[in-house]
Amino acid sequence: MKVSIDKEACIGCGVCVSIAPDVFEMDDDGKAKVIKEEGFDESTVQSAIDQCPTQAIKSE
Repeated sequence: MKVSIDKEACIGCGVCVSIAPDVFEMDDDGKAKVIKEEGFDESTVQSAIDQCPTQAIKSE
């Protein structure tokens, strides 16, 4: 699984960071960014994807 953030859709709520802080962090622009592109727990990242209110987290 590879994840990315749609910066246009992201509202900077921080849900992804609270669920998977080893994969996501908030950028200087107040939006989430991916900091770990591989080697993460896919079920945790899937939980972040499912709970993102704007569906800004994309997975491949």
